[in-house]
Amino acid sequence: MPSLFTKIVKGEIPCHKIAEDENYLAFLDIRPINPGHTLVITKKEVDYIFEVDDPLLAGLLLFAKKVARKIEKSVECKRIGIMVAGLEIPHCHVHLVPIKSVGDLNFANAKQAESAELAKIAEKIRQA
Repeated sequence: MPSLFTKIVKGEIPCHKIAEDENYLAFLDIRPINPGHTLVITKKEVDYIFEVDDPLLAGLLLFAKKVARKIEKSVECKRIGIMVAGLEIPHCHVHLVPIKSVGDLNFANAKQAESAELAKIAEKIRQA
């Protein structure tokens, strides 16, 4: 059964896209910890990050690095935190979270975001 993220890749579910290439997709999390919280996924549906083949996994981090630089230029933060939880959606993904302190990387702080707010942030990051 396709994951929620596979449906996003196929365009069956909308997202606020930040960046995309043939192997990866970055889009805003709809329950962000902080504004600019972005998910970076492999387009290939693999559940567990350490089951991803080495070249695709290495490319994921390099793609995420480019996205993180755009986020840094677009939202106020000290740096971009990266987190892999891996249990919430059975599809390889990393969270890029703008942070000011290590305590910011806490999903208890996540709040549902309005689509209009996400659209505004996504455009700002894409333009960076």
